[in-house]
Amino acid sequence: MAHTPDFNSSNSAIASAWVHRFLPLIPKDAGPVLDLACGSGRHTRLLLDAGYEVWALDKEAALLAPLEVLGARCLQFDLESPADGDAAETSNWPFQPAMFAGIIVTNYLHRPLFPYLNAALNHQGVLIYETFALGNETYGRPKNPDFLLQDGELLREFLSDTMPNQKNHCIAYEHGYVEKPAPAMLQRICLRSLGSGLAYAGVLDRI
Repeated sequence: MAHTPDFNSSNSAIASAWVHRFLPLIPKDAGPVLDLACGSGRHTRLLLDAGYEVWALDKEAALLAPLEVLGARCLQFDLESPADGDAAETSNWPFQPAMFAGIIVTNYLHRPLFPYLNAALNHQGVLIYETFALGNETYGRPKNPDFLLQDGELLREFLSDTMPNQKNHCIAYEHGYVEKPAPAMLQRICLRSLGSGLAYAGVLDRI
């Protein structure tokens, strides 16, 4: 099942306040920053304006063309297309471990990606993740629980001791109601990787 949430696109052009808040923590000159499922590129533009090297990934080529003109390295890629005949609940992941100084993910949820995001951060790399959570069905789309994070899910996935070599420092975490840019229930995390993504290579080989 595809895990791309269905949300109100009228709000999609407004850069996330959560991303604004923690963007300065991403180290510069330590590698590119990945804007994953970048959509119209609101955070790609924000990153470019801040002087980062930006890689923008989305499955829609038409959305990437304007961002390439602005200077982003653009990759048209479907993260949810099964690779080599794998089952639908796997991820088609195009990056090597320890490639990025930062990763931005907003309004997008495909759970099989979680270990790959961890692995793709280099030492001191920063993940900024924000998407819809349980309770959002009260306020609008998405309502399908497949597209909504469970209570504490980002904490469990990125800070659990059960994942070998997983060393992350949680800078901030929230799960709650927001009024702007539209009423919604969101879960979001900002964390810093304290290990090298290269340590995850063996783990990813077994996924």
